[in-house]
Amino acid sequence: MIGRRLRRLRGLVPLLVAGLGASCAGGLTAPPRTAPVAASPTATTSGASPSGTATIPAVTPSRTLTPSRAAIPSPTAASRPTATPCDPLAVIDSWSLSLRAAQLVVVPADETDVAAAAPSIREGAGGVILFGAAAPADLAQQLSDLRAAAPPGAAPLVMTDEEGGGVQRMANLAGSVPWPATMAATMTPDQVRTLAAQTARRLAAAGVTMDLAPVLDLASGPGPDAAHTDGPRSFSPDAVTAENYGLAFAEGLEEGGIIPVVKHFPGEGAATANTDDGPARTPALSELEQNDLLPFEAAIRQGIPAVMIGNAVVPGLGTSPASLSFSVISWLLRQQLGFAGLVMTDALNAEAISALGLTVPEAAVEAVAAGADMVLYNASNPNATFDQVVAALVRAVTAGTIPAASLDTSVERVLGVKGVNVCASPAP
Repeated sequence: MIGRRLRRLRGLVPLLVAGLGASCAGGLTAPPRTAPVAASPTATTSGASPSGTATIPAVTPSRTLTPSRAAIPSPTAASRPTATPCDPLAVIDSWSLSLRAAQLVVVPADETDVAAAAPSIREGAGGVILFGAAAPADLAQQLSDLRAAAPPGAAPLVMTDEEGGGVQRMANLAGSVPWPATMAATMTPDQVRTLAAQTARRLAAAGVTMDLAPVLDLASGPGPDAAHTDGPRSFSPDAVTAENYGLAFAEGLEEGGIIPVVKHFPGEGAATANTDDGPARTPALSELEQNDLLPFEAAIRQGIPAVMIGNAVVPGLGTSPASLSFSVISWLLRQQLGFAGLVMTDALNAEAISALGLTVPEAAVEAVAAGADMVLYNASNPNATFDQVVAALVRAVTAGTIPAASLDTSVERVLGVKGVNVCASPAP
């Protein structure tokens, strides 16, 4: 079952959304019209009321996370009959602000030169995402050396996009996987689960820890191209089929030791364009709830550990791209659907974001203020952009745009997905 890694997230606290008193009973209630202050005057933080008469039912998470502030068992020594409880958030808060901010940033690297990311990893980058098409045979050793450069207890997640078909970064090491649409047309869910587990074991042997897959979008046409995000990247235009095959793929990844990430919430299959190539809109929220949201709801019920937010605007939930939207992340995903795991953005250098006049650091601040836990991007000089993003997040926390408590909670989620017990780890 999905969620074995999620069970490790003991000590996490779901994001507390102040002022969101909406009830799911009888349908969605509009989120507040006031949202966190945007980092850039060129973009608007969303917070408008949903349009229509939305009817997403309340979703009860499949398991209850242990509350934060778990106590360390008392020692038996007579001199210390009780131990001082360990507060994970207090430990995280003792870290430097720059290190905490760095844990929220994923730096890109070419899989043939992972050492190039070492400067960012030494500063505490929370993750590294590998791009390329043919990974070197000694990738595992290179990644081991890279992780060794990280501060104690803050080794990065190692991510890649191994969806299948035309979206495979290291098929030469992980093995060839068909397009998701082909898998759904020619295989059973059990066969997909087995194939994903086999792929995951090979990825894990190469030093990868997280796969940015499966896609749970419902395809609406050909692609992927400038007009369509998915095409055969989607398992099916049918919600039940996409759910069954997508969750089978995710379960297989987890069985093989890889953290799955479902994407692109709340569903970009019917978006007006590919957000990599320009601004796009999803169908209205009232339509998404009838189709596109269903596989994501199922994944949340099953305990999926991580969700990637898309870059399309959701009509009815403001005018900001979903990855920058408080209404999409903190209200819809967190409060209404009950997701308590890790929230990641899609690439913040996408044309859908840059068209707003936002730089990657500005977009990163807006995303974290909206409720994202980790931000992704690509850049010609990844380490310089990493430094700029960290500096922007530090300024935002210092200025109060991002509450320090929210930053610490995001760091706790990042560490939880990694399986790090901050109370038992050496100080970074």
